[in-house]
Amino acid sequence: MLACNGVAGETMSTAALVSRRLAERVNAARARTDELFDLLKPEAFYSRPIPERHRLIFYLGHLEAFDWNQIARNALSVPAFDPAFDKLFEFGIDPPVGRAAGDEPSDWPTVDQVRVYCRRVRLILDTLLEQAPEQIIHVAIEHRLMHAETFAYLLHNLPYEQKLSAAAGPRHSGRALQRAMLEIPEGTATLGQKPSEFGWDNEFREHQVRVPGFAIGKYKVTNGEYLEFVKEGAPAPHFWTKHGEDWHYRGMFAEIALPLNAPVYVTHQEAARYARWAGKALPSEAQFHRAAYGTPAGDERTYPWGPDRPDPSRGNLDFHNWDPLDVDANPAGDSAFGVSQLVGNGWEWTSTVVGPFPGFEPFAFYPGYSKNFFDEEHYVLKGASPRTDACFLRRSFRNWFRPDYPYVYAGFRLVEN
Repeated sequence: MLACNGVAGETMSTAALVSRRLAERVNAARARTDELFDLLKPEAFYSRPIPERHRLIFYLGHLEAFDWNQIARNALSVPAFDPAFDKLFEFGIDPPVGRAAGDEPSDWPTVDQVRVYCRRVRLILDTLLEQAPEQIIHVAIEHRLMHAETFAYLLHNLPYEQKLSAAAGPRHSGRALQRAMLEIPEGTATLGQKPSEFGWDNEFREHQVRVPGFAIGKYKVTNGEYLEFVKEGAPAPHFWTKHGEDWHYRGMFAEIALPLNAPVYVTHQEAARYARWAGKALPSEAQFHRAAYGTPAGDERTYPWGPDRPDPSRGNLDFHNWDPLDVDANPAGDSAFGVSQLVGNGWEWTSTVVGPFPGFEPFAFYPGYSKNFFDEEHYVLKGASPRTDACFLRRSFRNWFRPDYPYVYAGFRLVEN
């Protein structure tokens, strides 16, 4: 029997302890997304800061509707108390860039109506969590934390006057960085998740891939390096803006002079064009794994820095900042081969189109989560951004977006094959 933390003389079964810890994680995830909505001024809820996405009011209802539909309705067959809202807030959208929805603010309920729905969902679900399958609760938690990051993209594009200001952004150095390509010897990369661990359907099954030797950039490509490309005629990235002759970075809460040593955030198309311009390539998913988790001795680490724990202090991740740090800011997070920030400070585009691993089986309760995106139109990203929760640092997690989607906190590094 396991002692119940903080309660002398009481014991708790393993199942009950797991249930309590999951409930604590649910509450922590709720608090994380609540903080984001608290940054919005009242008029912002009906804004659409990214044309291809819903108005912000949708996301206020979506997180609770997802939890209700997955846990109460699907897993436990609990009758709906507001089926209209369950349906209205059920699905997000993933249209091509430039194709906006045609709804109006008046088509949506009031903020107060949505908040009443959300409070009732939470009150009911809190009485049901112990009955729900553990896997479904993990799905609800991680779905919410994914939105904690994707909602940050939306907030980033919201006009500054529609959001409440938070902490100032990180400081940046103007020192020159030495560009370096590091040799990664031939070896094995383990992709995918163990069957006994939680993961999303596209993470399974675990398998090994032999990776020939290659060289990889020690650092992510920086704004300063990409500026050279722009000066030769390439379009500027989404996060840049120009005032006169000076380039600036559009941070979450303020514009700053372009931080030359911070990673450039770009689309996959922009990253691939830069790589061709530089005479190099983007790494494959397997090459990323080899550089991030492999070692010269031939074994593999759970995290690039080694210890079997998702240590947020090793990189700019787990909500530590709203904006990127310089690419050399976290040497304690280097991989065994000395590659910097493979996890943290920005997702990294790979050349791999997202698709099923051998033995893939879609979730029966969420069949379209991955399968709908196996369309040759979405590319795998690995690593983490400043707004990525630590739970997604597991080696098997795969992110993906369309190649022309400009709003993601995603950079890249180069390889030579």
